[in-house]
Amino acid sequence: MIFKPSKKRFVAREQIAFGDAAFVVLPVPYEKTTSYGKGTKRGPAAVLDASYQLELWDEETKGETWKKGIFTAAPVNCALPENKFFPLLERTVDGLLSATRALPFFIGGEHSVTQALLPPFIRRHKDLSILHFDAHADLRPSYQGSAHSHASAVYPASRTNRLVQIGIRSVGSDERQYHNAGNVRTHLMHENLDFAKLERDILRELTDTVYLTIDVDGFDPAEMPGTGTPQPGGFRWHEAMKLFKAVCAKKKVVGVDVVEVSPVKGSNITELGAAKLIYRLMGYLS
Repeated sequence: MIFKPSKKRFVAREQIAFGDAAFVVLPVPYEKTTSYGKGTKRGPAAVLDASYQLELWDEETKGETWKKGIFTAAPVNCALPENKFFPLLERTVDGLLSATRALPFFIGGEHSVTQALLPPFIRRHKDLSILHFDAHADLRPSYQGSAHSHASAVYPASRTNRLVQIGIRSVGSDERQYHNAGNVRTHLMHENLDFAKLERDILRELTDTVYLTIDVDGFDPAEMPGTGTPQPGGFRWHEAMKLFKAVCAKKKVVGVDVVEVSPVKGSNITELGAAKLIYRLMGYLS
């Protein structure tokens, strides 16, 4: 499978060759099942645009991560109907993992895309666990008639793999039986405000190989206001970054998605925050 370069690039002023990259960014501007605020299909382009406003030298990691090599691929075709899009995205991710050893970062788009992002990783890593950062449990088997809903983003993976959830402060009555049951460990936000203890807990609960799925509404709306279903009382920036840093340092992170950026007219806060989050994570993983 050949991955063409994107016209918009993440951070890098010049596109590098696919084979020279340490990180590959794949935009997935999919939006079909959003149930409140709209606009996630514009999220990837907005994040890429905002990344040009980042300083290339990261003040925390004390490095210029872009020099490691960041290839931004052309966005996935998201105009297909649901029954064709999800198999296409899964095949695309499978092809990406076969074509490169670079660490992939996926930019959504609504959170439902994680359903197609995860299977190729699960097939390759038998001990894979998932760290799910979100305001919502996303454990419904289906929602509003779709098993590929953003409200069902991690349900399929939770049936087979260890799922550790943090930031959760909204659980539906039709999914409550799945949280803290089976493969799922759910850390409700209001019960886990001792972040040092939470860090120890999640490091113990995750396996050695980890996929990060990050819904920006896991952050407090003061940090990331541009998202479709914000919830009060979320993570502040430094609280979340400390946890991510620990996971990146002590686990083998094999893939990351950042989803549910919904740009707000007249405000660039969320797309800039998401861009900084991705660049910081790349720094942690360098």
